[in-house]
Amino acid sequence: MSTRPLRLDGLHIHVAGDGPPVLLVHSINAAAGAHEMRPLTERLAATHTVYVPDLPGFGASERRDVAYSPRLYTDALHAVTDTIRARHGTAPLPALALSLGCEFLARAAGERPAVYARLALVSPTGLMGTTARRGPAGASRAVPGLHAVLAAPWWGERLFRQLTKPGVVRYFLRRTWGADAIDEQLWADAVAAARAPGAHHAPLHFLSAGLFSADVLSLYEALAVPVWASHGTRGDFTDYRGRVHLAGRPNWRWTVYDGGAMPYFEHPAAFGRDLDAFLAGVSEQV
Repeated sequence: MSTRPLRLDGLHIHVAGDGPPVLLVHSINAAAGAHEMRPLTERLAATHTVYVPDLPGFGASERRDVAYSPRLYTDALHAVTDTIRARHGTAPLPALALSLGCEFLARAAGERPAVYARLALVSPTGLMGTTARRGPAGASRAVPGLHAVLAAPWWGERLFRQLTKPGVVRYFLRRTWGADAIDEQLWADAVAAARAPGAHHAPLHFLSAGLFSADVLSLYEALAVPVWASHGTRGDFTDYRGRVHLAGRPNWRWTVYDGGAMPYFEHPAAFGRDLDAFLAGVSEQV
């Protein structure tokens, strides 16, 4: 579907539809971008004004060689919501994030709780295994020295190009799906996204673990708004033993879909109904 572009201090925001605002936040990987939100953007645009930023370093946003960090991405979300509130008023808005984007959204909501009405977290990171990740506030899980090695002038961009060859992108999407059949348009969009100048800068920080929050469990525990979390049963992103640390929190609800880590691609009708109900506040599944 066509979207209306909005530029904001180096950020490119895709805007679609008309109605109350909703924010969608994509994941982080070598070929990430707003294209990961396509089915949700198309559905929600029928009833909402949908804002989908390309996060810094991805999509049509600036891809500068800077120190990408959880702080940078959280501040980007603050800038986006400031713009949304200037356009639509200050009523709290709903938001949905995918994978590592959930950590940035949780931090943003914890810092500015009055901005958000409710959060949908799809395949949220930070809950693998049983380790309670309550590290120092604001710290990342970066491996010391690894980014310097990965980003070496003679190596970094070459490594990225190898990781984003069409066949490699397909391989990783199949691992995300937990199946051979993937969304072909998503694959094509991901391959195209990885070809942009400077596309390697942010992913190299991701590969060095510098975008993962050491205090992620503390971020999730601090959320007071309704939270609907979901994940799949197949692929590389099915270990959610860490949700035991969130058990008993009355504002958290979970749904598990028979599929991979992007259930809205595989089960658009079921996921859409569940999301619509959550946004309306009339049904929050356990």
